[in-house]
Amino acid sequence: MPRITRRSLLRSGLVSGAALSVSPLIARSAWATANALESASTATIPALAPRERLLFDFDWKFQFGNSIDPAKDLGFGNGQGDFAKTGDFDFAKVKFDDSKWRSLNLPHDWAVELPFVRDEVQNSHGYKPVGRRYPGTSVGWYRRIFDIPATDLGRRITLDFDGVFRSVLLWVNGIFIGRNDNGYAPFHFDLTDFLIYGQKNAIVARVDASFGDGWFYEGAGIYRHVWLSKTDRVHIDKFESYARSAVNGNTSTVSLGTVIQNDGPQAANASVTWKLLDPTGKIVETVEAASQSIPSDRSATFIATAKINSPQLWSIESPNLYSAIVTVESGGKATDAERFNFGIRTAVFDADKGFTLNGKPLKIQGTCNHQDHAGVGAALPDRLQYFRLGILKEMGGNAVRTSHNMPTPEWVEGCDRLGLMMMCETRQMNSSPEGLAQLEAMINRYRNSPSIILWSIGNEENELQYRMAEQGAKIGTTMVRRCHELDPMRPVSAAVNGNNEQGVSDALDVIGFNYNLASPESFHKKHPKLAIYGSETASAISTRGVYSTDPLRNTVSSYDVNQPGWGETAEEWWKFYATRDWATGGFAWTGFDYRGEPTPYGWPSINSQFGIVDMCGYPKDTFYYYKAWWSQEPVLHLFPHWNWEGREGEPIKLWVYSNLDEVELFVNGASAGSQKVPHLGHLEWTVKYHPGVIEARGSKGGKVVLSEKRETTGEPVSIKLIADRTEIDADGEDIAVLRVEALDKQGRPVPTANNFLSFKVSGEGQFIGAGNGDPNCQESDKDPKRSLFNGLAQVILQSTKEPGEIHIEAVKEGWFGPELTPAKLTITTKKVELRAQVT
Repeated sequence: MPRITRRSLLRSGLVSGAALSVSPLIARSAWATANALESASTATIPALAPRERLLFDFDWKFQFGNSIDPAKDLGFGNGQGDFAKTGDFDFAKVKFDDSKWRSLNLPHDWAVELPFVRDEVQNSHGYKPVGRRYPGTSVGWYRRIFDIPATDLGRRITLDFDGVFRSVLLWVNGIFIGRNDNGYAPFHFDLTDFLIYGQKNAIVARVDASFGDGWFYEGAGIYRHVWLSKTDRVHIDKFESYARSAVNGNTSTVSLGTVIQNDGPQAANASVTWKLLDPTGKIVETVEAASQSIPSDRSATFIATAKINSPQLWSIESPNLYSAIVTVESGGKATDAERFNFGIRTAVFDADKGFTLNGKPLKIQGTCNHQDHAGVGAALPDRLQYFRLGILKEMGGNAVRTSHNMPTPEWVEGCDRLGLMMMCETRQMNSSPEGLAQLEAMINRYRNSPSIILWSIGNEENELQYRMAEQGAKIGTTMVRRCHELDPMRPVSAAVNGNNEQGVSDALDVIGFNYNLASPESFHKKHPKLAIYGSETASAISTRGVYSTDPLRNTVSSYDVNQPGWGETAEEWWKFYATRDWATGGFAWTGFDYRGEPTPYGWPSINSQFGIVDMCGYPKDTFYYYKAWWSQEPVLHLFPHWNWEGREGEPIKLWVYSNLDEVELFVNGASAGSQKVPHLGHLEWTVKYHPGVIEARGSKGGKVVLSEKRETTGEPVSIKLIADRTEIDADGEDIAVLRVEALDKQGRPVPTANNFLSFKVSGEGQFIGAGNGDPNCQESDKDPKRSLFNGLAQVILQSTKEPGEIHIEAVKEGWFGPELTPAKLTITTKKVELRAQVT
């Protein structure tokens, strides 16, 4: 029998209204972790000559269309003759008047800009009006004028999209080029024949988000990067270069391969050379493949083998990255070249010993995450990807799962560089041509990334697991076989909600269990040769900074005691996987709160409360449970806060998360007793509330090594702004993430503050979004105003391309409540070399 799943219950609405906190401080060291890689946000490897790869994100025009009324959709579809004649689309020509269209840069998510609507059909997508029932806000038109030099004549020119949500129709210079219907896989169009060389050109994309790919917030629009690529006619095929490393003792054998395409009018002789560079950039090996003749409009595969002595292995502690420079020569000259990163490491799933990385046992300490952040929705600037990964790594996390779709390139690159492992998951479990095309795009795009240890072909496909188990086994077998063909180095799995005894599971290399702690033990005994991990676990629920569940306010206490019927608390799932050698670990649902799937309440909740951190990345209290048992550093975390006006004399539960030996609690200077720290557990006291100070003192080896206090604060009197970085790149892409908090007259953060603030931004930057982590807050992410939630809010600023300063001032908004002293902050934007861009 299929188990009740998180997805099925959420869709049925059975969780709504279920009866069931957090340090309000973000881990500053999480910011420091990301800050240590401040240049990594633009670390994407530039193109090598003679190839050009130009960023195509700037200077777009946008306006809404309409999915049912042609008169509101540029007249598109007004009759049935739209495609009758080639080149007949005036809105895609240079002369078209787009002066009233909105100017913007990519990435762009128009869904996050829309107001919330009380429509339960839209609850999983964050109550945003996108879909067939909202024709006026489900179609967007993007338009761009750009130059193509006359010297590009004879080259192959493609437009590359990293991801668009969702259905795209593309025109160039009035000519319809093609369409793409997948919301997550990259795609490209060849523009060579349709461009006007030496003149201005026009491109138009009609994006229709009426249909969705998932049951979660997915955004709408061109939410990932766009690139213009220029190559010779004899060139490296897209995503067709690979480096597969095997380690034998103190030597690594690297198998190299690439595919060369000849788009010229006649056959061409071509040869390929690889130069391998170590993590310092030193060339350690050069190999060449024999020359081949490639017929016109055909391709050829080139392979070679290299050996690297004493390789520097990629690991979570030392994420060493090698790189390969692939050069194609034809007619006595280099016609194309590219550089890509790869890693050397071993990663093994063993049925008895669990998971090993480079031969050392390692528990997978992972989280599942959607691409979604406060203020920006699905359109995350590159730097924000690193910011989010830094928070998860600070917690002690060593792995992420891409739930439930092919991830954006910068998220994968961030894992490669920061040392986080990845379970990389495709969106559509299907062996149809479309399903396999999505799978192939994911594997080809990311098979060189050392962070990826496991491919996933799907999530909770209960039809294919039970009622259609026979078809599920066949579909799974075809998909797994294709994974092995494209990448023989990694195992294949899926996230399964059930007992894994039939259907898709029959085809898998490694068995993933979603929740269901009752089944892995028995499955291991019955199938002793199959490795097991928790593909999705926990689903614990909490609201940051809240310490009593209140269904009338749609909040859940931050004590680790709340989970829906299918889930487990943080302690429950981790104790299970941490104490069994054969269990490889798992991925908690979720690292971050995310829009949609509001649980355990419906409206006015507009995002989930599953996160270990909130939508802004501010830690909830369970963050410190994981940090205590996932990281190597001493941890001591005391909660809740000590502001309980009106509850004097009432008992308050105090919890401590720690990995020390013993903790003693003091209340207003008097000891409330010491407790030994239970392995993988937590400590509890119950004391009566009286204003003042509570303090936890943690001991190791009989000596106090850490202490933490919570004080009763006064009312808020001032505002404070703290930036993750006070100097950013003046490239039009880089960001500063600002922590906003209220302080009392002694300068202490007030954990209960909920003041409404506004933000004034000037200089060489702009406000691009705000949030506060409140799952019930329906304030606009794009309005430079925001209320504090339990003492905190967040603002994201983005640079222009001009070096200088960004000035931001935070002031109290509105006449009600006590006055607050404003806060000002200056961010310096430094001149840098810009990524190559289209003009």
